[in-house]
Amino acid sequence: MRVLVTGGAGFVGSHYVRALLGQAGPAVEIVVLVRLTHAGSRANLEFAGQSSRLTIVEGDICDSLFVNNVMKGIHHVVNFAAETHVDRSIDSPSAFLTNNVVGTQTLLHAAVSQGVERFVHVSTGEVYGSIDSGSCDERQKLRPSTPYGASKAGSDHIVEAYHKTYGLATLITRCSNNYGPYQFPEKLIPRFVTALFEGRNVPLYGDGGNIREWLYVEDHCRAVELVRASGTPGEIYNIGGGRSLTNHELTSVLLEACGVGWDRVTYVPDRRGHDYRHSLDGTKLHRELGFRPRVEFDTGLARTVKWFVENRSWWVR
Repeated sequence: MRVLVTGGAGFVGSHYVRALLGQAGPAVEIVVLVRLTHAGSRANLEFAGQSSRLTIVEGDICDSLFVNNVMKGIHHVVNFAAETHVDRSIDSPSAFLTNNVVGTQTLLHAAVSQGVERFVHVSTGEVYGSIDSGSCDERQKLRPSTPYGASKAGSDHIVEAYHKTYGLATLITRCSNNYGPYQFPEKLIPRFVTALFEGRNVPLYGDGGNIREWLYVEDHCRAVELVRASGTPGEIYNIGGGRSLTNHELTSVLLEACGVGWDRVTYVPDRRGHDYRHSLDGTKLHRELGFRPRVEFDTGLARTVKWFVENRSWWVR
């Protein structure tokens, strides 16, 4: 069995590779496709060492000839490769459309050409847009608010089309906000922790009332692996069950964890297209595959803060 993991040098992808390498049997070989960017680094894969079961290949998922060659002999694909930062998508939307839409289509077509058995596409709850109450299940209409959300919604539709048109055994996962070690410090939790650790102020959008659901990265990876191994082709699985907090509440928790006060917070104008509230219904994943998060938010956050404090050399680069 050969598994191709795209975006494997990124935050979530590298955690998934680490977990797969440790848990899968010796018969599973892992090919990691990376494109080294501001958020994707070989430092995230240092744990791989000299494992004979893991091969790292560097290249662009939009290069069809390259992707087709990499896909030869692959049985399963887990696609983490994506541009993910919402603020960057507002400033430079074309890069998100290219990598998230064209890149996904390139991978899908190579998978069909090379006879890949299963293709797991890792998406996001951002595709549902904002909701005032309740939680989104997999039947919810997609209403993305930002270029990032729209590019991921577009890639989801292409994945479904390849299942229906070409018979490719595709599966889609949609997760809430992740956090944990190795997350690039453009995202809220590592951005705040690293800034506060260095004595800088942190920015809080608007009044801080926007609500997000947080899931520890190891739980996310465990859910993705359950879907790869046992999910039903053609299905979508929400990965929910995390902790919901307003950004104001999260900021308060981070200030306390770093031992500083509200004088270190600067209120800034709200972001364009800023969804008020996200919440995912993970009932389907629990019912079909038995998934429940294992890491409580307070435990995961303590691990995360400790890691960033102890690994300053990783994020000062």
